[in-house]
Amino acid sequence: MHEILNLVESRSFGELRKVLEDMNPADIAEQMAEIEDVKSLVIVFRLLPKEQAAEVFSYLEPDDQQRIVGSISDKELASIVNEMFVDDAVDFTEEMPANIVDRVLRVSDPETRKAINQLLKYPDSSAGSLMTTELLRLKSEWSVEAAINYVRRSCSELASITYAFVTDESRHLKGVASMKDVLAAKDDELIADIMDTEVIYAQTTEDQADVAERFKKYDIVSMPVVDGEMRLVGLITIDDVVDVIEEETTEDIYKMAAMAPIEDSYMQTSVFSLAKKRIVWLLILMISATFTGLIITKFENMLTAVAILTSFIPMLMDTCGNAGSQASVSVIRALVLGEVKFSNILKVIWKEFRVSILVGLAVAAVNYLRIIICYYIGLYSVDPGQNIYIIAGVVSMTLVLAVICAKFVGCTLPLLADKLKLDPALMASPMITTIVDAVSLLVYFGIASLILIR
Repeated sequence: MHEILNLVESRSFGELRKVLEDMNPADIAEQMAEIEDVKSLVIVFRLLPKEQAAEVFSYLEPDDQQRIVGSISDKELASIVNEMFVDDAVDFTEEMPANIVDRVLRVSDPETRKAINQLLKYPDSSAGSLMTTELLRLKSEWSVEAAINYVRRSCSELASITYAFVTDESRHLKGVASMKDVLAAKDDELIADIMDTEVIYAQTTEDQADVAERFKKYDIVSMPVVDGEMRLVGLITIDDVVDVIEEETTEDIYKMAAMAPIEDSYMQTSVFSLAKKRIVWLLILMISATFTGLIITKFENMLTAVAILTSFIPMLMDTCGNAGSQASVSVIRALVLGEVKFSNILKVIWKEFRVSILVGLAVAAVNYLRIIICYYIGLYSVDPGQNIYIIAGVVSMTLVLAVICAKFVGCTLPLLADKLKLDPALMASPMITTIVDAVSLLVYFGIASLILIR
C-alpha cells in the first residue's frame, strides 16, 4: 500500500522508477500525498515520464501541487502544464496563489495560455469553467475514411473520443456521431449521413448543477458546450461531472447542518475558518430559540401547577424536531432529483399527512405505555389529585398533533424555498427543528390547558 514511500525512504530510485511505470496515476498521487519531505516528493515526481507526470499532477491536492511547483524549474513546469488537459490546468491555476498563476501563464506555450485564459473568464460553477477545449471535432462533408485518419492523428491530444461533434466552417454545432457508428460505417460514407442532429448540449453560462442533472437524465458520458451563437467551444466529460456532483452534495450537507460550506478539505481548513463558517448559523438559531423560551415562560404557571409536564418537554421537542427533519430531508432529496416541484405541494402535504398519522399514533401509543410503566416503577411521581392516565393521554395526544404539524412544516418549507429560488437545503434540520420546537410547545400547552387546568 505504501510502496512508493518505502522505496523513497530506502533511496531505491531505480526500482521505484519501474514500480511507477506500472501504477495508476491516481494511486501514485495518493501515495505521494503521504510524503512530507519536499525533496523526496520532487524526486518521485521527476522519476515519472512526462505524460504520466502531468496526469499524476492533476490528481494531487492543491497543497502538494504547490509544493512541487515551488521546487521545480520553469522548464519542468511548462512541460507539466502543456501536457495537462486544459480543464485540469484551469482547475490547478484556480487553486494557486497569484504569483504561481502568473508563473504558469508565463511559461505555458501560447496555445495553452490562450485556452487557460479563455476558461478562466467564465463564471465559477458555470459550464464554461468546467469544460475542456480539447475535443474531437469533425466536418459534415468529410468521408468516414478521412474522419478516422484524422482521429488517429489527433486522439492523443483529445480529452475524449467517445463522441465526435460535427460543425460547419464557422464551428456551429450541427450534430454528433459516436465513434462506434463511425468505425462501423463504410469508408466512402459521409459524416453528414451518420451523424445525429439531435444534440444534447450545454451553454457556457449554464450552471454546472443543471449540466450534471442533464448528464444523469440522458445517461451520457460527455456533452458539448456552445456559446450564445451555437458555436462549439468545448466539451464536458463525465469525470468532471462526478466532481460537480460531489461538490454540490457536500455543499448541501453543510447547509443542512446549518454551516457555510468550506472550500478546502476538513484537515486543510484552519480552526478559525471552521469557526467562522459555523458561528453565523449558530447565532441565528440561538436567537430564534428565544421564541421557545418565551412560550415556556408564558405557561410557567401551568408548569408550576402540574410539575410533571416539564419532564416531557425535551422528549416532545426531540421527537417532533426529528419528525420534521425526516420530512424535510425526504422532500429536499426529491427536489434535487427532480421528483417533485412546487406544483406538487398539495400531493406532498397529503402524503406526509398520512405518514404523520401512522407515525404519530405509533409513537403516541408507545409513549402512553412508557409513561404508565415509569409511573408504576417509581420513575415518575405526580401530585395528589392528578391522574397519571390523563397526563399520559395529554402527552400522547400532543405527540400525534405535533408530529402532524412537524411533518407539515418539514415538507412545505423546502418547497416554498425552491419556489422563491432559495436553496431548499437551508430549510433542513436546524431551521425546521427550531420552528417545530415552538409549534410542539404551543400544541402541548394548549392541550394541557384545556384538559388539566380547570
